Amino acid sequence: MSPTRIPMEQGQSAGLDHDSDLPTIRLVPTTRPLDWLRMGWQDFRSNPLLSAGYGLVCTLAGYEILLLGAPHPYLFTAMVSGFMLVAPLLAAGLYEISRRHDDGMTTNFRQSLQGWTRNGDAMAIFGLVLVLVVIAWERLSAILFALFYGGDLPSIESFVATVFLSGNYLAFVIAYVLAGALLAALVFAMSAISVPMLVDREVDVVTAITTSLGAVRRNPAAMTLWAALLVALVVVGFATLLLGMIVLLPWAAHATWHAYRDLTQP
Repeated sequence: MSPTRIPMEQGQSAGLDHDSDLPTIRLVPTTRPLDWLRMGWQDFRSNPLLSAGYGLVCTLAGYEILLLGAPHPYLFTAMVSGFMLVAPLLAAGLYEISRRHDDGMTTNFRQSLQGWTRNGDAMAIFGLVLVLVVIAWERLSAILFALFYGGDLPSIESFVATVFLSGNYLAFVIAYVLAGALLAALVFAMSAISVPMLVDREVDVVTAITTSLGAVRRNPAAMTLWAALLVALVVVGFATLLLGMIVLLPWAAHATWHAYRDLTQP
């Protein structure tokens, strides 16, 4: 059954770029994210070397983050989660691959870079927003450690067992997980389809974020499942010592493109 299109409310378009062709937001079935994964995998298979190349770059960046943050547990956790918060922006080249694949075109590396440059000013502003969120999360993480955790911090090797599994820091664990989950949910809602939209359309950042928030609000069940699937892919990636990210990150990015097209395509 085709999803039902519902126009955006008038209040949502206030202050937006009225010169752009604003999309309507569709209602989709709860299980629709499974189709996004299937279509994303088809995109990966259509351009495996370039897609995996992007995945490799992100994986190497992840290793660098792990090395930099390893001596400092609070910084380590903040940097890892921060990396995942900005991942939607890093995937702009992969969205461009999917966009061109939808139009029946092949893509080389130079052409994939248009994902960042086509709407460069808006992409830069959105990137700044994400960077500010990551900085805020790092500061909040440090404050939570200072408030709830006394004494010298353990090494990263014993951090999980000492802090999260011992039961001695239950208040800290609850506060840290709750704060991280709320921040992640906010960023997910803001960026679920906003970056693919910036790649695809000449719109401003407010338009893209508002559309993304509207898509999540109108499809809570499907987008909750989608968020859970993305988290599962990330968990598998870390369980493979980041090697799985070479495939999983581009797969998720290609699938996100199809989420955007499915939720907003006129």
